[in-house]
Amino acid sequence: MTVAGDARLQKLWQRGKDFLGVEQAILGGAMSWVSERNLVAAISNAGGFGVLACGNMTPDLLENEIIATRALTGKPFAVNLITMHPDIQKLIDVCLRLKVSHVVLAGGIPAAAAIKRLKDGGARVICFAPALVLAKKLIRSGAEALVIEGSEAGGHIGPVSTSVLAQEILPFIKEVPIFVAGGIGRGDVMASYLEMGASGVQLGTVFVCATESIAHENFKKAFLRGNSRDAVTSVQLDPRFPVIPVRALKNRASESFLQAQRDVIAKYQSGQLDMKAAQLEIEHYWAGALRKAVIDGDVEAGSLMAGQIVGMVKNQRPVQEIIDELVTQAGFYLSVD
Repeated sequence: MTVAGDARLQKLWQRGKDFLGVEQAILGGAMSWVSERNLVAAISNAGGFGVLACGNMTPDLLENEIIATRALTGKPFAVNLITMHPDIQKLIDVCLRLKVSHVVLAGGIPAAAAIKRLKDGGARVICFAPALVLAKKLIRSGAEALVIEGSEAGGHIGPVSTSVLAQEILPFIKEVPIFVAGGIGRGDVMASYLEMGASGVQLGTVFVCATESIAHENFKKAFLRGNSRDAVTSVQLDPRFPVIPVRALKNRASESFLQAQRDVIAKYQSGQLDMKAAQLEIEHYWAGALRKAVIDGDVEAGSLMAGQIVGMVKNQRPVQEIIDELVTQAGFYLSVD
């Protein structure tokens, strides 16, 4: 990296660094079962910003995980909360009681009351914005930073690519820092979004095979074998019953999800479940399927959530090495006139 390139990089993401309180404005994407204490602490200790995935945790489990993460790092990290979680208020209680510095609200458009409660309790609030109109609405509701995540990302995704979202949102939102996510695997691409006005980035898939990641060896091998074409989106069976698409490496679980939808739709149509409960049951399916793969190593019956950047994940290496390479690549890119 050149001195000029490094200086330019620091200037471009200074706002993001200040907001997060870190050396490198690189957030770790919140991946259920993967983004736990070890990976989160490793990302923060390497100068980035770890994000703890609450997922379907109970309040007690979340409290234990936050405490355990703090035992591994003294650096800042965030907690990612799913807005449709049935115990969302209790989870917010945990974050406020433990004085979590940053909270990411995901999985839907959060209520303004939830944002206000977190801010009043001393937490900084980050929200996902899938469109310009929603970005403006979230800022009015009190969001202090936004993540714009394109359809190239792994896990739950929206319909629009990262490059289009960046062009739609970055030139028009200046009130808060924005972090770009989805399809970023190199520092030069990271730097290009900073030049467009982003304050930092969020990466998930590139950290799955980090040596500090507790993901099962079978799960990591599936990533190392995978290519971008293998990371496909789930199919929605019934337009009357919308489900958020999930991007994952195709396997037997992809077919199982179709049957899971049929079962849930049948319960919804028979009146056994209302829409919110039905969508939550779908979320439980993904959480269980993801655990099978990440923790148990069942890469056929389990879900292999991965972004299209998976084809660029070629080896297992420490988080520090991954972040250092991204920063070096960004510096070289920015040193070229």
